[in-house]
Amino acid sequence: MQIIPMRELKNTVEVERRCAAEDGPVFVTKNGYGRLVVMDVEYYERTMRKMYEAKVVLAGLQDVVKGHLLDGEQAVNSIRSKYGI
Repeated sequence: MQIIPMRELKNTVEVERRCAAEDGPVFVTKNGYGRLVVMDVEYYERTMRKMYEAKVVLAGLQDVVKGHLLDGEQAVNSIRSKYGI
């Protein structure tokens, strides 16, 4: 985990290098307290994708708990009729 003081943001090339080397967020502090998080776009996109996938899985689990289920044949038939397959 990289932690840098706010004044180091002036050296954008170095901050970019640290983000790439860390393959994760770089935490920026001001007066010893966390203020910002800087990260590489690829890391951000991976993180957002994982969060979306977790949200979809959670929604599916909530459907199971609520009893919103179809057996396999019903599900396939529903998809076929919806998309005219």
